[in-house]
Parts: sequence; structure tokens; C-alpha cells
Amino acid sequence: MGLFLLKRFASLIATLAGASLVVFAVLEVLPGNAAQILMGPDAAPEAVAALSSRLGLDLPAWQRYGQWIGGLLQGDMGLSYAYSTPVSELVLERLALTVPLAVMAMLLTTAMALAAGIYAASRHNRLGDVGVMGLAQIGIAIPNFWFAILLILLFSVHLQWFSAGGFDGWGEGILPGLKALLLPAIALAVVQAAILARITRSAVLEVLREDFVRTARAKGLSQRAALWGHVLRNALIPVITVMGMQFAELLAGTIVVESVFYLPGLGRLIFQSIANRDLIVVRNCVMLLAAMVVAVNFVVDLLYAVIDPRIQAHDI
Repeated sequence: MGLFLLKRFASLIATLAGASLVVFAVLEVLPGNAAQILMGPDAAPEAVAALSSRLGLDLPAWQRYGQWIGGLLQGDMGLSYAYSTPVSELVLERLALTVPLAVMAMLLTTAMALAAGIYAASRHNRLGDVGVMGLAQIGIAIPNFWFAILLILLFSVHLQWFSAGGFDGWGEGILPGLKALLLPAIALAVVQAAILARITRSAVLEVLREDFVRTARAKGLSQRAALWGHVLRNALIPVITVMGMQFAELLAGTIVVESVFYLPGLGRLIFQSIANRDLIVVRNCVMLLAAMVVAVNFVVDLLYAVIDPRIQAHDI
């Protein structure tokens, strides 16, 4: 187990190092100058040069990269060019919304997808299977921002059960905060649940055809007992893989739904920072999202070993 963890951790570090180089290089080639944007198009070249020097923008790229990585290792993300505020404060403020939203969406996705996928697999080629897979196909085809607008029209405009957007913060209470995030979470979860339901159905059907399942049924085990006691655990490996990818996507890809519901999340911060040419915020946010994605994949690898020890033994 120790060697397995060491290999996975070494892969995590190497991936993060490569991601930092890519993120820094890509942002370096973007046109524009943060100092020029902050000073305005009519600013004197001397003033722009002075601000560039104060922000460290005139340093060589390798030196700025070294300063950035050194700061990250010490927990220092630097100061935002546009807000003159520590980037860490901006990020933590936005993560307080984005992470709960992604977790809520993932919980809804998992509950809907597992129930629908297992139900469809247990009724293979029957009406229940066809109906669930038909709904899943519709769910995959629906853009989440369009579904979000439908949710606002129904539950906010007509029924007036929920606010149409905005987030007052967790200081107003946990229940009001969760209520404000419920519609965005549903909008994000529907498409993801449709995809995961199809993956779950396929994985369960594949395991149902295995000899050990037929043997268990031949010994008198009911279909329900075989499904929950034997099939589900063996079908979880591809399901967990997709769940890990989906959770990472939810963390990194909520910007459209955040815009529809006017939520001050991490996605909107990145969008605003790109418009302001506040590259230090963009760089740190993108790197944080990359780290989250890598960390989620690391956790998925560990879950593989827990669910199926044969994977760990083969890896070692």
C-alpha cells in the first residue's frame, strides 16, 4: 500500500509541475499589458513603465515564474493588480460558493444517476430501461444554461419559490445559502446525471453477465440481493472514474451557470480577471483548479484500491 501511495503521489507532483509550466506559458503569450489596462489607454508611457516595474512585469519570464512558484509553496498568491487585494482572499471568498455548489451538484448527480442506471439495468430491454435511457438522452442534449433559464422561469418567476439569482453569503444562514444554490445545482446536475446514468447502466449490465453473478442467482440469491451485494461494487470502478471527472468539471466549469444566476463564484472571478488583464489572479485560479482536478484523480485512484484490491496488487 505504501508503494502504491508513493507512486500516485509522485505522479500528482509531476502533473502539478507540468501544469504550472503550461499555465504560466499560455498566459505569457496573451496580448495586452496589465499596467496599460489599469492606467488607461491615454496614460503616459513613463507612468505605464513605472507601474509595470512596481508590479514586477518588467522582469524576465523565468524570474517571474520562480517568484510565482516560490510564493505558492509558501502559501502566498501575491496581490491582485486590479483589486490591490491578496489573491488568496479573493479566491477563498469565491471558493466559499463554488465548492458547495459543485458538491451539491455532485450529490444530486450521484443520487439521480445511480438510481436511474441501476433501475434501467435491472429492467434491461423493458419499458423501464427504454424510458430511463430516453430521458437520459434528452438530459445529455439539454444545455445546462438553457435548463437553468427554464428553472428560473418556473420556480422563480411563476411559482416564486426561489430567488432568480444572487447569493447573500453564508452569514445569512446555512439553509438560505443552500436554498440559493439549489436551482444552480440542479441545472448543473441534470446533464451530468444523464451521462453518469448511462455509464452506470452499462457497467451494471456488464457485471450482470459475469459467471459469479449467475452462480449466485443459481444458489437462490434474489436479483435485488445479487444486484446490491455483488454487482454494484464490481461495477463502481468505471462509474467512479466518470464521477471524478465530473466533479472536477463542476469545479472548473460552473462559469456559465454562475453567470445565469449571478453568483459570485470562482468562474466569474476568472472571467472578470481576464477582462481586466489581471493575470496573477487568472494564473493562480487556473492553477488552483488544476490542482483540484489532480487531487480528485488522486482520490479516485485511492478509491480504486479500496473497491478492488487487485488493482493495487497489479500496480505494485
